[in-house]
Amino acid sequence: MQRKAYVSGAAVLLAALLAGCSGGSGVGSSAPDSKGGDTGTTAPVAQPGKYRTLPEACGAADHDTLDTLLPGIQQIADETQQEKEYEGNATLTYDTDRRDGCNWKAESASGTDHLFVDFERVVSYDNAVSDDSKAEELYAVKQTAADLPEPAVSTSASAPASGSASPSPSGSAATPADGNTGAVGDASGAPSAPSASASASQAPADLQPRVLDDLGDEAFIDDKLSTGPSTAQQRTVTVVFRTSNVIVTIEYAEQPTASANTPDSEEMQDRARKLARELSGKLNG
Repeated sequence: MQRKAYVSGAAVLLAALLAGCSGGSGVGSSAPDSKGGDTGTTAPVAQPGKYRTLPEACGAADHDTLDTLLPGIQQIADETQQEKEYEGNATLTYDTDRRDGCNWKAESASGTDHLFVDFERVVSYDNAVSDDSKAEELYAVKQTAADLPEPAVSTSASAPASGSASPSPSGSAATPADGNTGAVGDASGAPSAPSASASASQAPADLQPRVLDDLGDEAFIDDKLSTGPSTAQQRTVTVVFRTSNVIVTIEYAEQPTASANTPDSEEMQDRARKLARELSGKLNG
């Protein structure tokens, strides 16, 4: 009888130990379950960019466009050398589907022209950031580095408004018979000179570095005049625009041979913007 009671007591002790082990494993399993739940909720992956490849930079501009931008090419007598100049010099790159650039340079009797075209396809390696958003960030860095001036349109528009909003000078000018009004008439004549100068400066204001609204998703143009080693003023016009996840940069520079000559800003900007529109068409085509 005592042996039977001993065996049943051992069985009870064993059952208690097994119950304790199973209870401990249940508490320990709660942490892996909650962690597994966390890993199961994945964040949505950002959309890839529109473009998966790039145009060939050295083939982006046709001969007619290069003749306009680089008139010295047409003056090359050797056809082999001329064709080589049309082909341009490709910049060093390790993946032409990610970045591709090309340089051209041509000398003429009037000066030296240089053209650089660069395509950059932006890829985000962060699943939470889309290619387009990453491209926006890189474009913003370029625009900030350009340090564009504040638009002068608002100031030029406010000048006529201030003139029309000041009836007292116009009233005094309407009665020049008084002796005192003669002096005021001179003062009222003085604003007419600034208004003329403001209108004269309107064209340069239209050509100053600025944001462009008619090119790609976002774009800007920069225009800098600097003095080269020969004291001749070199003008460099830069156009940068973004279309989806591709950023395109155009640098167009001209340095005249005569130090008295200054490259025309409007003409160079028109040429650079025309090329930019052609390159944008190649991306979308």
